[in-house]
Amino acid sequence: MPLRLHDTRRRDKVAFTTMQPGKVSMYVCGVTVYDRCHLGHARCYLAFDLIHRWLEFSGFDVHYVQNFTDIDDKIINRANEIGGDWRALVEENIATYYEDMDALNILRADDYPRCTDYVDDMIRITQDLIDKGNAYQADDGVYFDIESAPEKYGALTGQSIEAVRSGAGGRVEGTGSTKKDHKDFALWKAAKPGEPTWESPWGPGRPGWHIECTAMSMDYFGAQFDIHGGGHDLRFPHHEAEIFQGECHTGCSPVVHHWLHNGFVNIDGEKMSKSLGNFWTISEILKSVDAMVLRFALINAHYRSPIDMNESLLKDAERNYNRVLECYVNSLKSMTSNSPISLPNPDITSKQPLSKSLGMLEKMGEGFAKAMDDDFNSREAVAKVLGAVREMSKTLSSGLDEIDKDAFAHYSVDWLEETAGLVLGILPTREFALLEPEEDPRKEQISSEVEELLILRTEARDSKDWDKADKIRDQLTQLGVVIVDSADGPTWDLI
Repeated sequence: MPLRLHDTRRRDKVAFTTMQPGKVSMYVCGVTVYDRCHLGHARCYLAFDLIHRWLEFSGFDVHYVQNFTDIDDKIINRANEIGGDWRALVEENIATYYEDMDALNILRADDYPRCTDYVDDMIRITQDLIDKGNAYQADDGVYFDIESAPEKYGALTGQSIEAVRSGAGGRVEGTGSTKKDHKDFALWKAAKPGEPTWESPWGPGRPGWHIECTAMSMDYFGAQFDIHGGGHDLRFPHHEAEIFQGECHTGCSPVVHHWLHNGFVNIDGEKMSKSLGNFWTISEILKSVDAMVLRFALINAHYRSPIDMNESLLKDAERNYNRVLECYVNSLKSMTSNSPISLPNPDITSKQPLSKSLGMLEKMGEGFAKAMDDDFNSREAVAKVLGAVREMSKTLSSGLDEIDKDAFAHYSVDWLEETAGLVLGILPTREFALLEPEEDPRKEQISSEVEELLILRTEARDSKDWDKADKIRDQLTQLGVVIVDSADGPTWDLI
């Protein structure tokens, strides 16, 4: 089936089309680098990593651009808080951004432009908007005049400008600004004492937040491009501001052909926030959760759906990820030749078990592709992978002769590397997957202590002394150990 995606602006699932056949121009709003990335960032960039991977797997040549906001109120405030230089803060957080994304196996974008490299472009666009009557200078900067293009209001959120007009209108009072209307947004901010500034026709200052993405995306893609993405919270005001300024500046509508937005992450049913004490940076969560388990948990949901992150979700992700990994490792170990013989034709209706199994796997592969073509439905795609893992494990242990087992193992490895590997990004390299646990010197050093603790924990659980069992598990966690309980008893590995 052809690829279809949900376009936020059209509020519907539509056929994916590109401006140039076989090529995709994709811009995703990046991070404001004032701090370490958090779980919400992981959700966003994993969502667009899957989209990036599937588009390339489908044969598109993708030009993926993701920016860094490297000058902003938050950056200035944080640098002042710690008494440091804002440039050093930016460089540190860009470096840790790459560390976090690499840990989650998120493919690099093709380009990472920075806001401060585009100040001249933003000044030029702002002046053009003033010349066209879409912007005006106030005492504290330059503002876009929303009333100059009221038909664009609510393009992504569906908000009605009439309702906003009736709620509040006229000059903004008591804000220290002389902008004409509370809906208007800043294109240029006049200089404040102690802040970094650039020269402009309106005096020293710095660009507003929204204008940077218009300048950067247009530098790479021109007046129109295929996909613009970001978190659900960016629809308003950020992305609607981009529509106002981009379309008024270029005269093109739409500038963006497809708008995509990923859902939020909640923690135990509540919005993640520092005030609630449930705010997790990626580096913090990776101290207790394997990076591929976290990746599995976040992609096992449709990218537009909210995710409620909790212990149950992570345990479920760990269990299912380990099933995929175990099947992959068993398949690799069952490969005994470099050139397997051919397998029978896949036939789901066949009475011949191997032919029937291959037919089922072929059907699951088709279902995987169909799910990804249906608005990048990774949850359904993951379900197809788990179904295939069950079928592969059953067939590999069904008593096949050595030749058939070798050939089936090759088929299984190829199937998993294509779906769970290239597209979902949850498989390690073959070499890493085949590493024996005892080859890790850290594991060998603590193995005796861990085994003793596991025995004590099992005894505590058998006697229903749950407090003691929990304390022992905490001891194991402090050792950097993760426990997986199964019907055959507990197994362990390093976090």
